[in-house]
Amino acid sequence: MKRIFSLLAGAMLWHGCTTSNESNEMSEISAVEQKPVVYQMMTRLFGNKVTTNKPWGTKEENGVGKFNDITTEALMELKALGATHLWYTGVPHHALVGDYTKYGISLDDPDVVKGRAGSPYAVKDYYNVNPDLAVDVTQRLQEFKALIDRTHSLGLKVIIDLVPNHVARRYNSISRPAGVKDLGEDDDVSVEFHVNNNFYYIPGKAFQVPEWRDGYRPLGGELHPLADGKFEEYPAKWTGNGSRSPRPDFYDWYETVKVNYGVAPDGTKHFPQLPADYRNKDYRAHFEFWKGKTVPDTWVKFRQIAEYWIDFGVDGFRYDMAEMVPVEFWSYMNSAIKMKKPDAFLLAEIYNPSIYRDYIYLGKMDYLYDKVEMYDTLRHIVEGRGNADHLPAIIERNADIHPKLLHFLENHDEQRIASPAFAGDPFKALPAMVVSATVDKGATMIYVGQEVGEQGAEDAGFGKPTRTSIFDYIGVPAHQRWMNGGKFDGGALTEREKELRNYYKTLLNIARSHPALRGDYIDLHLFNRAENPLEYHNKLFSYIRHKGLNRLLVVVNFSDKNSDFILKLSPEAVKRLQLAQGKFPGKDILGRNNGFTIEVRGQSGRVSVHLEPFQSAIIEF
Repeated sequence: MKRIFSLLAGAMLWHGCTTSNESNEMSEISAVEQKPVVYQMMTRLFGNKVTTNKPWGTKEENGVGKFNDITTEALMELKALGATHLWYTGVPHHALVGDYTKYGISLDDPDVVKGRAGSPYAVKDYYNVNPDLAVDVTQRLQEFKALIDRTHSLGLKVIIDLVPNHVARRYNSISRPAGVKDLGEDDDVSVEFHVNNNFYYIPGKAFQVPEWRDGYRPLGGELHPLADGKFEEYPAKWTGNGSRSPRPDFYDWYETVKVNYGVAPDGTKHFPQLPADYRNKDYRAHFEFWKGKTVPDTWVKFRQIAEYWIDFGVDGFRYDMAEMVPVEFWSYMNSAIKMKKPDAFLLAEIYNPSIYRDYIYLGKMDYLYDKVEMYDTLRHIVEGRGNADHLPAIIERNADIHPKLLHFLENHDEQRIASPAFAGDPFKALPAMVVSATVDKGATMIYVGQEVGEQGAEDAGFGKPTRTSIFDYIGVPAHQRWMNGGKFDGGALTEREKELRNYYKTLLNIARSHPALRGDYIDLHLFNRAENPLEYHNKLFSYIRHKGLNRLLVVVNFSDKNSDFILKLSPEAVKRLQLAQGKFPGKDILGRNNGFTIEVRGQSGRVSVHLEPFQSAIIEF
């Protein structure tokens, strides 16, 4: 495959080819109007310089990144990459295999901890941070606050995880504020359900550790005083994914317990219901609705947790498995957050498209994962199992909620693009990344190491290859080459990795700042498939984004072959854009050297396009 092309990396690459009116319009784009670009980092991985990568290695052997490793220089580079929001994954104190008892922190049992470093989604103390991330454990909150301040000083926003559906098997907050009771502290454990219990119980049954499968042993079989196949919990609680067995399956979320939001085991809701017309009301009206209402105890406790972190300086949350928590709670929670911080960034992990609108309009979410439709479809195209003809229906179906969707090709749950299980070559997925970043008004996200082609090839222990482990201490090799010993200058990257990162830098800055991407969408794909099916095949995709005088024509080639074709502008596009008759130039702001000529005759237009394998063009005209 030919090298795709060299790229310029300026954040305002297109600025030099605009008219004065267009330049003035661009200069008026505020940070609020910018398209959010989220950079997700596993905080303990980001600053880790150790390259040992021993399976089941300790933090002393394999290293662990600290808050202090995320320096001003690192943050400046992430901002230059195009990021507007940094999602610091794994910040709340979660269960892990490590001895911090001298700091008053209880030991965690390896039988109910996944990996050695532990899952970020098995939180054991919501009012403090992971002690692994601190240089001085006694100052861990202060070190995180200093990171927040560094991030804010550069105009970047801070997002952390909030995991409302489940907590660690042994939740124990030693840091909660005075007057705040612990989760489960007042529960009636003699009953399966009570509206004000924080957990669900299995009365008369003791918890049993799962039967291990596929040769698994905690810590890889290493001897440990607590790794004895037992964990004391009586009565047993429901497991995080809803399992009601006192002995959950190995593939259940056995390290966590399900949180009770007032929904009885038979599905009955023991809390007030929102009137139907509240779909059309803003967060202030939702906040007023809940005033004076009696709600389950869990609701109050999680609102206290969220408000604690907002007051601490956090700008928003990524809500884990939000759809497993009733939408009425989100109305209560998010309206309260917005009353304190109207610009809070509230992102929901959600996988059921049929309830997207409930969680937006009733739950007052700002953004939802668009995984099941956009991510899955783009991945199928990249893998050769699908084609671009599947995209227009998804875009049309979600047209009313486009500004509320967040697109991605990687996150901590998904396989790495560069792994053999996905694309194998990160350049093959660049057309999908262009679509993901530019197709609508919503947010876009990348995951640490994605921009340099990280493969996730390490056997870390619990976390196996193709995904960078979130459960173990491990290094991220390609990312570490960009870190270059803490210089954060990319000095150790290969030439191919540098080229890839420059591509991401250019694309993400276009996505973040170009006014056209805050405007409307015009499909060209279906028109060209109907009008020019011999040249314009189903591995091509095209559309226009426009706002005012700002217009972008996006054309991508998912194919591994050259594509030469005449792209036609539909009468709808010519009319909506009020294009004049004649010829005018277009410039590819992704960085191609050759220009484009757009010709309008009568009610339609055309442009001659040549795209190499896996190449894309974003043409400003």
